[in-house]
Amino acid sequence: MEKRNERRVILFPLPLQGCINPMLQLAKILFSRGFSITIIHTSFNAPKSLDHPLFTFSQIEDGLSETQTKSRDVLLQLTLLNNNCEKPLREGLAKLIKPDSDSGTTEEMKISCLIDDSGWVFTQSVAESFNIPRLVLCAYKFTFFLGHLLVPQIRREGFLPLPDSEAEELVPVFPPLRKKDLVRIMGKSGQVEQLDSYLVKILETTKPASGIIVMSCEELDQDSLAESHKVFNFPIFPIGPSHIHDVPASSSSLFEPDQSCIPWLDKRETRSVLYVSLGSIVTLTESEFLEIACGLKNSDLAFLWVVRPGSVHGRDWIESLPLGFIESLEGKGKIVKWAPQLDILAHRATGSFLTHNGWNSTLESICEGVPMISLPFVWDQLLNARFISDVWRIGIHLEGRIERREIERAVRRLMVESEGDEIRERIKVLQDEVRRSVKRGGSSSRSLDELVDRISSF
Repeated sequence: MEKRNERRVILFPLPLQGCINPMLQLAKILFSRGFSITIIHTSFNAPKSLDHPLFTFSQIEDGLSETQTKSRDVLLQLTLLNNNCEKPLREGLAKLIKPDSDSGTTEEMKISCLIDDSGWVFTQSVAESFNIPRLVLCAYKFTFFLGHLLVPQIRREGFLPLPDSEAEELVPVFPPLRKKDLVRIMGKSGQVEQLDSYLVKILETTKPASGIIVMSCEELDQDSLAESHKVFNFPIFPIGPSHIHDVPASSSSLFEPDQSCIPWLDKRETRSVLYVSLGSIVTLTESEFLEIACGLKNSDLAFLWVVRPGSVHGRDWIESLPLGFIESLEGKGKIVKWAPQLDILAHRATGSFLTHNGWNSTLESICEGVPMISLPFVWDQLLNARFISDVWRIGIHLEGRIERREIERAVRRLMVESEGDEIRERIKVLQDEVRRSVKRGGSSSRSLDELVDRISSF
């Protein structure tokens, strides 16, 4: 660990699990490079400060009601948070920069920069008012970040309505998405104006920033990084995957993982278990949940399934399962409320991953060489799934078919048949390339050095 250089970096994560993880991983990396770290966070989905004793945490009020915090409408939550948090962030920064005498400290803090998630659209003006450089964290695959900013333009050009005959066609300006994927990304009809306005603000408030930190690497995002100069005229730092950098591990999960997963896996044969997790936001209908359950059971293979409480509409947990379902598995299946995902993907017994293809999960699976079955639902998951199945060819795409026979067939193709062996060989090659990127001299390692130099220059 390097000596503190007395320069402090302020990080402000968006309060969603998929955004908190990479921000705190970035904090650990910068701390290892000698910077002091302060995390400003909302009361909604506050990170667990006790898990990160070397950082300073400062909470601001977000103004969300209890009902709003429980909403499944993520766009609504993001809109409310951006509307509510500007004044609290401004006040919080003022207190950090110029502590009052009541705090026992009168010395002004030396702040190098503010790093916040691209989903915050008011922070550029706040940073400018304090004369603090701002860096933007992109928690998506950079291909998606560039592409999703085009959604308002695509809509204006009359993309919809979409004829059924064009559903499978590629989207020329947003490869490798198919048109049917883009329809799902473009959102519900009642949210069109709200989504487009939000995306325009993201672009407008990112352009004046001092750079973008990307949680990807050149090996996974080469084409989009090469195109970035057409949109942005500042440095871009692809330093990912952040979780495999050589820094001490710590948890940033908002949920308590069930640690009994690992002893259960220890008793299984190598590459014999299908891991199933659809992330921290995805919700299922009861019918979809039962189709997945039956597909897993009918595959006659071992599985470890994460079912988040409240993720099945109208149910608390797994009470929808048929009477005797668990017993009928005869020990081949285990269902938990949350799991230590990194440990599971790294376990020798894990043979494949049925995933929603959030970017964190996708990266983690690649880094452990675990082939995927893609079941994307929203947003960037749809693009990530296309890369998995169509570009890198390291998994199987369910194409939205949540049907027991389709699930059973995909599991057996990946876990038992020769197709799975071929996919496993391809992901092993990609795994090695991505892991090399963070080693000394690799693309991400070089980019991290450039980022540290950039922050030190402020």
